Amino acid sequence: MRAMVLAAGLGTRLRPLTNDRPKALVEIRGRTLLELTLTRLASFGVRDVIINVHHFADLVIQYLKANNNFGLQIEFSREELLLDTGGGLKKAAWFFLQEPNRLDEPFLLHNVDVVSNIDLQQLMKFHSEHPALATLVTQERESSRQLLFSPEGELCGRWVSGQDPEFVRDTPNLQAHAFSGIHAISPRLLAKISEEGVFSIIPTYLRLAKEGEKIMAFRADDCYWRDLGRIEDLRQVEKEFA
Repeated sequence: MRAMVLAAGLGTRLRPLTNDRPKALVEIRGRTLLELTLTRLASFGVRDVIINVHHFADLVIQYLKANNNFGLQIEFSREELLLDTGGGLKKAAWFFLQEPNRLDEPFLLHNVDVVSNIDLQQLMKFHSEHPALATLVTQERESSRQLLFSPEGELCGRWVSGQDPEFVRDTPNLQAHAFSGIHAISPRLLAKISEEGVFSIIPTYLRLAKEGEKIMAFRADDCYWRDLGRIEDLRQVEKEFA
């Protein structure tokens, strides 16, 4: 199995911890966010990973070399300019398209600042059974950004606090879910990314859903999940890990 880890961000909300290191190398009880992410991916059968890097990129590369890549085959996608999730994935698309015999094999896209006990094997199974261009792990929880899905779990729109809802499909009884930063993606999605430069992947998903493509939700309401974007989040997870 293959995966991409999104690790290029500046980690501005984690300052001063990220004044001298990338967010990926911030630690929780002696283990970096990158180690936690990679070892978890490996536990579900991931063997080949590409990591996008920007802020203190060389420190990430040196760290992985010193730790033998945690037993994984790792490539890097250097971003001179931060490309956001969509632009970062598009720049790294070559990694998932270089082997013609694996073009039907879905891959994982995982934020480095997310920890969870979500069953990634079940996610991939769900993704393949539907089948979808992308399957987004979601939860029913409070968030200022919500994705809107049909009762069958297909993406139909989004809502951002302070803005009017955006609908891409006329579907009744929409359900609002918070996105977790974990995706299962079919390589055929990559050829359909027409956006250029710096862009989030969410507007791409919305455009494709409007065009009739299947973008699904994988519900993980009962699973442990934490975003580690802020120092107070790190401190809370350290207590929970203890």
